[in-house]
Amino acid sequence: MPIEEVCDSVSAENDAKKGDDVPFLLEEREKEKVPWKEVLRRKVEKKCSCSSARVKALVVDSIPIVKWLPKYQFKNWIIGDAMSGLIVGILLVPQSIAYSLLAEQDPIYGLYTSFFASIIYTLLGTSRHISVGMFGVLCLLVGQVVDRELTLAGYPSNTNQTTLGNVDNITGPICDRSCYAVTVAATLTFTAGIYQVLMGLLQVGFVSVYLSDSLLSGFATGASLTILTSQIKYFLGLHLPRAQGWGSLIKTWISLFKNLRHTNICDLITSILCLLVLIPTKELNDRFKAKLKAPIPFELFVVIAATLASHFGQFEETYGSDVAGNIPTGFMPPQLPNWSLIPNIAIDAFSIALVGFAITVSLSEMFAKKHGYIVDPNQEMYAIGFCNIIPSFFRCFTTSAALTKTLVKESTGCQTQISGLVTALVLLLVMLVIAPAFYSLQKCVLAVIIVVNLRGALRKFGDIPQMWRVNRVDTIIWLITMGTSALVNTELGLLVGVLVSAFCVLGRTQSAQVRQLGQAGDRELFEDIASYKGLQSQPGVAVFRYEAPIYYANQALFKKSLYRNVGLDPLKEKARRRKLEKQRNQKKGGEDPKQEMDVSTNVYLLQHNSVHTLVIDCSPVLFLDTAGVNALKEVCKDYKELGVNVLLAQCTSSVIESLRRGGYYDPKKGTKEIQFHTINDAISYAQSLKSQNGDCDTVV
Repeated sequence: MPIEEVCDSVSAENDAKKGDDVPFLLEEREKEKVPWKEVLRRKVEKKCSCSSARVKALVVDSIPIVKWLPKYQFKNWIIGDAMSGLIVGILLVPQSIAYSLLAEQDPIYGLYTSFFASIIYTLLGTSRHISVGMFGVLCLLVGQVVDRELTLAGYPSNTNQTTLGNVDNITGPICDRSCYAVTVAATLTFTAGIYQVLMGLLQVGFVSVYLSDSLLSGFATGASLTILTSQIKYFLGLHLPRAQGWGSLIKTWISLFKNLRHTNICDLITSILCLLVLIPTKELNDRFKAKLKAPIPFELFVVIAATLASHFGQFEETYGSDVAGNIPTGFMPPQLPNWSLIPNIAIDAFSIALVGFAITVSLSEMFAKKHGYIVDPNQEMYAIGFCNIIPSFFRCFTTSAALTKTLVKESTGCQTQISGLVTALVLLLVMLVIAPAFYSLQKCVLAVIIVVNLRGALRKFGDIPQMWRVNRVDTIIWLITMGTSALVNTELGLLVGVLVSAFCVLGRTQSAQVRQLGQAGDRELFEDIASYKGLQSQPGVAVFRYEAPIYYANQALFKKSLYRNVGLDPLKEKARRRKLEKQRNQKKGGEDPKQEMDVSTNVYLLQHNSVHTLVIDCSPVLFLDTAGVNALKEVCKDYKELGVNVLLAQCTSSVIESLRRGGYYDPKKGTKEIQFHTINDAISYAQSLKSQNGDCDTVV
């Protein structure tokens, strides 16, 4: 007989002996075990290698403009970039002056901030569309820190004082309140930039994924309420110190109501008139943005008209209106941060750095996805970090991407960050020539501009019913983050939002339930019996699925849910047996003990149609920790003592590895390693064991 026929007959004979109880097995690849020292050596060699190609790649990656500028399509792109840069620059002039008020800074420093941020992001950023400059939430955070440090240094609110003994490292012999406020803001900005660059060096750009959209939206809306409240005093022309500590929003409103009788009528009337002009015109811009080639800069028109009215009407001298004051031209010499302030503002700087990075990355990724290109989160971290570090030496404050100006930039034909350079040129012209003309501009007009630009965030309150219908968990995160940011503390709101989001994720893993599965006809499709009709269960075999990882926090809930769905808690069954045995020992005579034990042992099987095997579908189980492996070991052991086998099906390779390391497969205890890649394999194996063992399903 030929060798091939002998081999075929032997194989057929072995297959016949094995029968259907041998599941289909996949041959695993042998994983190469590389020592950790070798892995570390390779990574260090890759990162620290020095060659001309490596240096070139490093320069191109670190300064993206070097890569895309030589490919710039001048004829096709320059008109769109120039137009968008011009429009954004015009819009930035009044907004830069207004947001400097929110950050407790003089107007010129808002112009400085927008100017430097536009240039630096053009050089270092990877997004083609976002506009980097002042963002209301960050300005609020900066203003809160500045006001707190001014109070600690002993400066009264809104008055000029000479240098105090504890103020050091300041350029010049005298530093008044405005000078010290600039120093605090610049030091805070420098520290936040250092944090962002360090996070970029450590390649932790992924942290942005932990700040969900609902969290950031709730935080921005809560901060917007605080911003709105902080600007009411300018609407009324009141000179009130900024409330500090927790509950500042409530404290501010109480102070406002107490001082209503001191309202400046001129400022109030001006605020109302500006609101009546800006709100409808902003709505018109939004409604007809598809038809307009560029948004009409109504803010600039209002600023010019209000400045002229204040100047010729002498509002400051006649009615005591608060005005912007002297705005110098040109640039001031660089100034080092106040190093002694860093310990006081280090924690505040970290929260500002995190918020600024999260806003920038989320906006850059959103517009990159819309226009079909890729941004690098770590390079964005570098870019926004240096947009804070370098300008801080020129008395600027913290920046990030801003949604409103980014939308304007995109809608007016922006193609690359060349538009940022055009914006910088517009701001430079204002700083060198036009800035002093805004001397008579009332602060209440700037406050109106700030409040009108909060419309987008405040509209989120109208979206709450829709958010609740779509996802209740996200809505709860939004409400808690918003409420904490507004009513308690702005920075605390961000932390609370992150913690609530994390607990919601953990809560979802703990709220997962074991589901009993049924088969759809002859297909290899098993789904929840409670969710679909027409599913069939297999005789003697019950199939269950747990749709969550099994780890220390939910392993007890997994066992409880499984026992409840099976209809038998092994621990309670054992307790019942011990109780029966104790009662039997106390009896003198009576029923045969062995017979009573057999009845109690088989009562479960008789009630549940002789289910002899439980199959657990592990496909949704992403991972197991030590507690999860131990939980499965306990389930297997406890049910085996009652005569019920437990089989695991469709385990991922990582779960199988965890089971091996955790000692789940132990041939000495009868749990040999058998892998079931499908639920059908596990069912066939269970039924074949049943036919081999006969009707005796109970092991005592």
